[in-house]
Amino acid sequence: MREAVFKTEISLTRYLRADGKPLDELPGWSHEPEPLTSYYRWMVLARQFDQKAVALQRTGQLGTYPSSLGAEAIDVVTGHLMSHEDILVPYYRDHVLQMIRGTPMRDVLLYWGGDERGNAGVGMARDLPNAVPIATQTLHAAGVAASLKYRHQPHAVVCLCGDGATSKGDFAEALNLAGVWHLPLVMIVNNNQWAISVPRHMQCAAPTLAQKALAAGIPAEQVDGNDPIALHEVIGHALQRARAGKGPCLIEALSYRLSDHTTADDASRYRAPDQLKEAWQNDPLRRLRQYLVDLGYWDESRERQCLDEAQQQIQQAVEDYLATPPEPVESMFEYLYAELPEQLRTQIEMARVRGGGDL
Repeated sequence: MREAVFKTEISLTRYLRADGKPLDELPGWSHEPEPLTSYYRWMVLARQFDQKAVALQRTGQLGTYPSSLGAEAIDVVTGHLMSHEDILVPYYRDHVLQMIRGTPMRDVLLYWGGDERGNAGVGMARDLPNAVPIATQTLHAAGVAASLKYRHQPHAVVCLCGDGATSKGDFAEALNLAGVWHLPLVMIVNNNQWAISVPRHMQCAAPTLAQKALAAGIPAEQVDGNDPIALHEVIGHALQRARAGKGPCLIEALSYRLSDHTTADDASRYRAPDQLKEAWQNDPLRRLRQYLVDLGYWDESRERQCLDEAQQQIQQAVEDYLATPPEPVESMFEYLYAELPEQLRTQIEMARVRGGGDL
C-alpha cells in the first residue's frame, strides 16, 4: 500500500501586467492614491540614487558598488510595511530599504566609499549592518529572531538575500532552525535570475526557489517582485503572521537584475542583449507609473517634480559625503581588545606622529 504523506503547491501572486493594467480584481486599498504614490516616489529616488552611485564609482569617488536596478519595488514596499520595532537583516543591494528604515543617504555612500562609519550610524537603530558574504546574514537573522521569541517580543525579523544565496548551506541551516523553533522570521529572496554570471537554471533544478523552505516545514510562495500591489499583499501578510507568533515564511520575489552584478562586473560577457531588452519590459517603475496615470493620480508635472526633488536630495547627500573628513588613523585600533596590549599602544602613538605612514 502506498499513500501520499505530503502534498503542497507554490502559489504566485501578481495583480498588474507589465503595462500596468490589472490582471484581476484588485485589493480595495490599491484604488486609493496612498500608499502607492509614496511607493513610486521612493522607487524613483532609489533609481536616481543608483545612477548617481554608479557615476561616483566610475569617477573614482566611490568604491565597488552593487546596483539595485530592477529591484526597487521589493525594497520600497518592504521598508514601508516594516514597523519601527521590526528588525532588518539586509544584504548588499538593500540601499533604499535601509534609507526608509532611517539610515541617512550620506551614510550609505560612506559605506560604499570604504568608511565603516556608514555601516554603524545611529539611524540603523537595531537593524543589522550590510552583509557582503553570501548568505551569512540568514543565520544572523535566525539568531535575532530567536532572541525576539525568547523575550516574547511581538516583532518580526526581515532578512533579504539573492537567488545565489539559496544555494549556500547557511541558507538551508537558517531555514531549518527557523522552522524547528517556529521563529518570527520573514525571508525574502530577491530572485533576480543571476548569481553573478550564473543564471537561475544553472543554480537549482527545482522549478521554484520557494519550495526550498518546504523541507524545513516553512510556508513559502512566489510573488511578482515588479508588482508593488502584489508585494504589499504578500509581504504584509507575512509580517502579520510573524508578529502574531505564527512562525516563519519564505517569499521568493521574482525580478531581474537589470544592471551588472556590481561595478566590477561586465554582464554583457555572459548575458544576451535580447534577454536584457525583454526584461526591461517588466520594469517596476514603468508598471506602477502607468497604473497611477490610469487612475488619475500621476502626470508629467508630478513626474518632473518627483525627479527634481530626488536629484536635489541626492546631490545634498553627495556633497555631505564628499565633505566628510576621514577617520583619524588611530581608529583602526579601536574595538579590537577590551584592554589594549602595550605593543598596540606604542603603534597608536607612532601612527599619530607619522599621520598613518609606515608603522
